[in-house]
Amino acid sequence: MPRPKCCRRINCEPNCKIFKPVGIPIVSIEEVVLTLDEFEAIRLADLEQLYHEQAAEKMNISRQTFGRILESARKKVAKVLTEALALRIEGGETKTVENG
Repeated sequence: MPRPKCCRRINCEPNCKIFKPVGIPIVSIEEVVLTLDEFEAIRLADLEQLYHEQAAEKMNISRQTFGRILESARKKVAKVLTEALALRIEGGETKTVENG
């Protein structure tokens, strides 16, 4: 039996929840869902440029789990960019912790 997922800490939810290519109606393109913890992992690793160990600590998860979340997030973002898909940011078991 797998271990239950722990609640992952995030700094804040994004202001914009959907990104899509210009000129294509949202109803006619496939959506890829990026969970809030994946969004936070990209923010910490790529924008804040934290080491995985530091970022994992901020999210209250192990470094290995952080690496898996980040890998999944980057794969989804790459798919969205290369295949001109819509990106929806939502979901996941998270807890918002200001300046956490």
